[in-house]
Amino acid sequence: MKAARLHAYSDDHLHIDEVEEPGVRDPHDVIVRVGGAGLCRTDLHIMEGIWEPIVGTELPYILGHENAGWVEEVGSSVTSVAVGDAVVVHPVVSCGVCRGCRRGEDMYCSNSAFPGLTGDGGFAQYLKTSERSCLKLPPELEPADVAPYADAGITAYRAAKKAAAGLTPGSRCVVIGTGGLGHIGVQSLKALCSAEVIAVDTSAAALELAASLGADHVVPADENVVEAVRAFGEDDGGVEAVIDFVGEHGTTDQGPKMLAQGGTYFVVGYGGRVNIPAIDLIFNEINVVGNLVGSYTELAELMSLAAAGKVELTTRAYPLERINEAIDDFQAGNIQGRAVLVPGQ
Repeated sequence: MKAARLHAYSDDHLHIDEVEEPGVRDPHDVIVRVGGAGLCRTDLHIMEGIWEPIVGTELPYILGHENAGWVEEVGSSVTSVAVGDAVVVHPVVSCGVCRGCRRGEDMYCSNSAFPGLTGDGGFAQYLKTSERSCLKLPPELEPADVAPYADAGITAYRAAKKAAAGLTPGSRCVVIGTGGLGHIGVQSLKALCSAEVIAVDTSAAALELAASLGADHVVPADENVVEAVRAFGEDDGGVEAVIDFVGEHGTTDQGPKMLAQGGTYFVVGYGGRVNIPAIDLIFNEINVVGNLVGSYTELAELMSLAAAGKVELTTRAYPLERINEAIDDFQAGNIQGRAVLVPGQ
């Protein structure tokens, strides 16, 4: 089969190789014919070598952790999906028996695998995963249209769900970065709560997209962004929550400064550092909350919203062979929403 593989860390492109198709080895294995695979900024970080000292995956290997498609083959113990089923694939292959799994937090699994990061992923014609990772799609949804929900979607949804739990009517939430994750975050907030949503981005096109998806206010991320956002609060006192989907380029300094007393800063993007003096944390009672990828249950919740038309992905499709063009477009900021690789295209 054809697959896009990383041959060397710090390489800015992937190689299209012919490799052996994955096969069933474990009774709970599922082989998925890939219908769509999302391109994520984490893929770029992997290529840059950021993850090498953390996971040390042997090269070359296939990237791609936002996957959806059709079940091609199943192990002897698989009962929840069958050959031909359309599925979206949770990125974590979890064990089901550790403490994290017992709590329903798949991403905390102490015995997990992460195809596309710790081993071969979905930038290929076929992907091997586990029955526990496969969620059958409702008939309204097609694999190529929902693949980025498998990571970007549930990461944004998880952060929005946490924020929504504390956002009462009349409160406000800022979304910093309304691109691939942020445009999902805006919609998730509007679906989950009645708070005003304030979109912040450096891109006029991204702000226009956020407004079309329900953002109540849009603010350019210029040198006056903190003051502009705080003005939405009572007596210019700031907002109740900020979700930062960027996490670098100064946003980790700006985000906390946008908050009212008792506000919460949700960090999703990474690359920067959060440096808040202890006295500011105490005096303002600011909460700082990290956000990992969502759980299998949250993926199911998000698919329900998508099937109901309450959350929609903005995507651009590329054939697998044009993966490097997609990477270049992503790096240049030329993609609205998410890029999706479609092997059969």
